[in-house]
Amino acid sequence: MVVRQGAEADRDWIKGLLRKYWASTNIASRGQLHDASRLPALVAVLKGRRIGLLTYRIAEDECEIVTLNSVSENTGAGTALVQAAEHRASLEGCTRMRLITTNDNTNALHFYQKRGFHIVAVRLKAIERARKLKPEIPVSGLDGIPISDEIELEKSI
Repeated sequence: MVVRQGAEADRDWIKGLLRKYWASTNIASRGQLHDASRLPALVAVLKGRRIGLLTYRIAEDECEIVTLNSVSENTGAGTALVQAAEHRASLEGCTRMRLITTNDNTNALHFYQKRGFHIVAVRLKAIERARKLKPEIPVSGLDGIPISDEIELEKSI
């Protein structure tokens, strides 16, 4: 598997993947709306096929993972993308990685904590405010769990 920086040739694929998994290219986090299709991206490629995407933004000394999706589960794409993002962030002078997920996304909580991230904040009912920015956010998510809270995870690098 190879992880590379996203390129202009990936743009349509990136937009399609974001719409498939996020219902839009817009991602709400911490009261802000980000067009993830315009953010820097890392793409995981296996045997010539794009199998994963991570979008991120760097501000001062931190790198925020905005989206992470793997189209092929259990291939190591998610781990490889996070490791590549950490490397990129450290080259840019970042000292920490962070991300926001929602209370229903137990898979993400497991994935990130297993890779050294720690829960640093829980914002109760933050998704009610996020829906004002992005009405496409569903009422319930994985396993029918109502989506209501933002959970912030962070890792020092």
